[in-house]
Amino acid sequence: MQPQYNLAYREEERDMLPFCLDSGVGVIPWSPLAKGVLARGRAAESQRAKTDPLVARLSTEDDYAVADAVARVAAAHDVPPARVALAWLLSKPAVTAPIIGASKQSHIDDAVAAVGLRLTEDDVAALEAPYRPHALIGF
Repeated sequence: MQPQYNLAYREEERDMLPFCLDSGVGVIPWSPLAKGVLARGRAAESQRAKTDPLVARLSTEDDYAVADAVARVAAAHDVPPARVALAWLLSKPAVTAPIIGASKQSHIDDAVAAVGLRLTEDDVAALEAPYRPHALIGF
């Protein structure tokens, strides 16, 4: 299955991820950084943020609260936020591998380094706590 799934959009956890785990279906999520919201947070504006309508749907105050939590955990580990968001995603048993959409060398570097980043239970709890359910995006 190829859903959107990340810390800012976790709606697939309700039904599809448990189904995939139970059925042995691999999950290859797209937009693991929520179109950059989890990597940049509130601070940086990108061309994508200005033109991609999906970014607007993932740029609510609730989503920025998640991005702020990612930034706090990243600071505690002294790593970039993207690495933490990817490490969280890789810790999920249903996830086979994310589609990272790298356009810079640093994107590849963070994705590779995320494999070795071990988040504590407290880290995961802090990352997941601010999440608020969303309207479904997709099909």
